[in-house]
Amino acid sequence: MQNPIDFTGRVVLVTGGGKGVGRGISERFMAAGADVAICGRTPPDILPAADGREAFFSACDVRKYEQLEALIEAVITRFGRLDVLVNNAGGAPYADAATASHRFHESIIALNLTSALHAAQLANRVMQTQDSGGSIINIASVSTIRPSPGTAAYGAAKAGLVNLGHSLAVEWGPRVRINAIIAGLVETEQSHLHYGDAAGVAAVGQTIPLGRMAVPEDIGDACLFLASPLASYISGTSIAVHGGGEKPAFLQAANTGGPA
Repeated sequence: MQNPIDFTGRVVLVTGGGKGVGRGISERFMAAGADVAICGRTPPDILPAADGREAFFSACDVRKYEQLEALIEAVITRFGRLDVLVNNAGGAPYADAATASHRFHESIIALNLTSALHAAQLANRVMQTQDSGGSIINIASVSTIRPSPGTAAYGAAKAGLVNLGHSLAVEWGPRVRINAIIAGLVETEQSHLHYGDAAGVAAVGQTIPLGRMAVPEDIGDACLFLASPLASYISGTSIAVHGGGEKPAFLQAANTGGPA
């Protein structure tokens, strides 16, 4: 039986693929044999690599439609096809929703929702012409399914991203599949900005049923599955990759002697 996770000869574009979660996704696809293109506003210090091959980098601010057009054109010019798009670029700093400016909110929604719609639209135009079609994976967040205080616009945008995939899967099937990953807390090179030192990261990990935060490669593995033939009948849905979620606060607050 042919290895269903062999991506040799397939081309994958990961937005924001040079660092953090995006880098883990890029390196997982490269290790599986794919040709990987990444984008960002500036190139990473070290390109994602595997088996002596490096990712192809193209500068792009995903909030700018014209730059997204140029990105897709650059990928097609270099590789001749596009099999998988991973809409990973996103994020948001902490901001109080009551006092943040309207421009701030618009920027966060543009980065986390509108840019993914535009990238998917451009990728779909290519994928619809290919006999093998294509797969689009949107990286969402647990902020999709729980309150997101301090990042309200981000949570709303990520929730919209999941719903967007439901609709596009209907419009663009059967040739193109669209799914989302609801990513939990992920330990990256910037974790200290949110959780403090190693002890803080470990303490946060203990609030998760599986006992640790995710690493970028965990999200990459889920992407490999969704883009592979193993998921050929999966479209228009989301998969939560969050280690079991978060332990309900009431269990500790009640102090009943039950599980913490």
